[in-house]
Amino acid sequence: MTDDEAQQYMASIVSRETMERLNIFHELLLQWQKTINLVAPSTLQTAWERHFVDSAQIFELAPVDASNWLDLGSGGGFPGLIVAAMAKETRPNLKVTLVESDIRKCGFMREAARKMDVRVNILTRRIEGIPRQSADVISARALSNLAALIKHASPHMTPSTCLLFPKGSSYKSELESIPQDWQSKVEAIASKTDPDAVVLRFSPQS
Repeated sequence: MTDDEAQQYMASIVSRETMERLNIFHELLLQWQKTINLVAPSTLQTAWERHFVDSAQIFELAPVDASNWLDLGSGGGFPGLIVAAMAKETRPNLKVTLVESDIRKCGFMREAARKMDVRVNILTRRIEGIPRQSADVISARALSNLAALIKHASPHMTPSTCLLFPKGSSYKSELESIPQDWQSKVEAIASKTDPDAVVLRFSPQS
């Protein structure tokens, strides 16, 4: 998938209004990246594929009745701001909370959310220091290894929480590092952007 194809794909799955918001986000990303390292520089020219489509597929894998979404280590807003943009029209009651300890990145996300006209709750804190969220969905992208992600997520889970963690080709070895009861509750879903990658979807108490 080329970046042009990725942009066209996004336009095919969201409304015109949502696509306008995503274009605003993309323009801001290019501007702010000049002074803040929001994403890996090597991925900037393929941002639609590497970040936008990759984030959109996480949104599409979440339960449609979710009302409270927690995104850990949101960085430059992926997937959290993409989730918020896609949910604005299709799931307007979805509350999206973004957690990021970097003050500058939080500044970018607040400005992006304002210009995109999406509502998000941004916590400028380390994950360990946030209050319990009781989230329906917890996502984390390019944050840490799987064992650490589960540790971060556990305090904020309910019996029905869905975890969505995109992972690269090493995901099988990461799965082997977590307890067996967690391994039995995971589904590895092929990534739309990388043939060697997956999105791991956990429903631990199902």
